[in-house]
Amino acid sequence: MTVAISQTQSPPPLIPQGDYVKTLRPHLPEAAFQPDASKFVLLLINLAILGLGWAMAARFDHWPAWAIALFLPLSLVMGNSVVVLLFTSHDLLHGSAVRQTKFTDAIAFLALTVMWMPPTLWKSLHNRVHHSNTNAIADPDRNYRHDDPFTWGKWIQNAYTPSNTVSPIGFVLGMTMAWGVYAFRNITAVVFFNREGLAYVPASFAVSEAKRRAIAVEWVAMMAIHLGIMAALHFNPLALALAYFLPIGLGYAGVIGYIYTNHLVSPMMEVNDPLANSISLKLPKILDVLHCNFSYHAEHHIFPSINSDYYPQVRELIQQHYPDRMGYLRSGGAVWRSLLSTPRHYANETTLTTWEGDQVAPCLTLEDGAEG
Repeated sequence: MTVAISQTQSPPPLIPQGDYVKTLRPHLPEAAFQPDASKFVLLLINLAILGLGWAMAARFDHWPAWAIALFLPLSLVMGNSVVVLLFTSHDLLHGSAVRQTKFTDAIAFLALTVMWMPPTLWKSLHNRVHHSNTNAIADPDRNYRHDDPFTWGKWIQNAYTPSNTVSPIGFVLGMTMAWGVYAFRNITAVVFFNREGLAYVPASFAVSEAKRRAIAVEWVAMMAIHLGIMAALHFNPLALALAYFLPIGLGYAGVIGYIYTNHLVSPMMEVNDPLANSISLKLPKILDVLHCNFSYHAEHHIFPSINSDYYPQVRELIQQHYPDRMGYLRSGGAVWRSLLSTPRHYANETTLTTWEGDQVAPCLTLEDGAEG
């Protein structure tokens, strides 16, 4: 089906990521680029929280029935720990936490096991491919295009990703399962095919055979660990529900809630301009403290390896040097309203459309101005 597209205002000139770095880097202290071991400690603390929760749930057979309800608050804390494990692992594998050693690699593996994301794959998928091709044709994290083949991957994303056509059930299921689908489609694309041009992912890529084998081994090891956790819970349905599925589902919802806002309503472009292809959020301070300033997403795309404590300083520098480009910064509520009121496939670089191609809406662009 041909999608009818109205003409929109021409966007402002794009600025490559390297140009932002040249302008802003001299105004940041050297400490901003030094490893911050506190993020690694935070990772260990949240691994311990999950371990404690699983150890407690393993003894549900010895708890009185009325007391098990008291575990629910810990389920919520464990869910937040899942979120924190991804964000601290993200910092660790970008090199902003500690210098990587075999020990830190092993800890990152344990942390990312909860996310079903082999760290060898994450380094290629996120660090190399996504950061180099943000919202470009070659970005595995972008929306599917309307003209992309109608594969199972595209169908699932259409059914669960926030949009003006998603059903309430699809939205709820998507919040808890979308990260798992994202991990599965990228793992299988590399392990089983390992080539560009694969249709069921938005953009596939290849890795070396050594990395492909490492990803496969890590994936199998993760399966064994998850099975071991369930066995440690004695396959008790209540323990599995409260200590495994509920925290992981809540954690995945928290993670994907950030990820949905990062790029899905932004234009698709071949120039890697972080202020045009990424969105940063204004969120309550407590969330920034808990989640390592992950809301400062465009700032992260300018300086991927910087200590996340310095993202607010980067934002201040952007305000000083690029005051006309502050449309990248929006309230979380404004971005969610946009996600839920627009289609979720690209009709072209600046226009979104539905699966059927019967609706169109503009992407959020810098010239729209900041909201909220």
